[in-house]
Amino acid sequence: MAISADTRRRFALATALRGVLMLLAGLYVVVFPVQALSVLVLWGGILLIIDGLLGLWSLTFGGGKSGNYWFDVVSNVLAPILGILILLSPFIATILTVTFLSTLVGIAALIVGVMQIVVITREREHYARIWPVVLSGVSYILIGLVFLFFPVLSASIGLMLGGILLIVFSFGLFGWAYRLYQRSKTV
Repeated sequence: MAISADTRRRFALATALRGVLMLLAGLYVVVFPVQALSVLVLWGGILLIIDGLLGLWSLTFGGGKSGNYWFDVVSNVLAPILGILILLSPFIATILTVTFLSTLVGIAALIVGVMQIVVITREREHYARIWPVVLSGVSYILIGLVFLFFPVLSASIGLMLGGILLIVFSFGLFGWAYRLYQRSKTV
């Protein structure tokens, strides 16, 4: 089935609109990282409410029963409650959520770094140079310590890097939209 030129122009417009939204979101995150973190947590609260209510609806009316029925009921009841708590106290939820997630990332980085150093020193006779792996392990440990001791700052910096990626990807979407528009003229 052939796609008309009008449909191709609409695809190009939709792709350009995605690029504009991505560019605006990326700029917002880069310029206002702490506020963007709060917005992200608020959207997470809204998502928890919607997910829990849809899960309860699915269990009740949608035939979405699994082998863990009571586990599903409890998790689908707790999700909207947690979402409401996040919406009622976004500042505390932002700090607690960011701190908790940053702590998990910090602990994981510490474990990976220590494991790299231990494994490479135990098996050093199999490698010509062990210093790159040791340096990598030390880097993981340092990153883990930064995440553990500065959780909100490290999350904000990570969010800013994500914002920069959004900006870069938006230009890719603009290029794709332009190519789609050019193709619509040749049909």
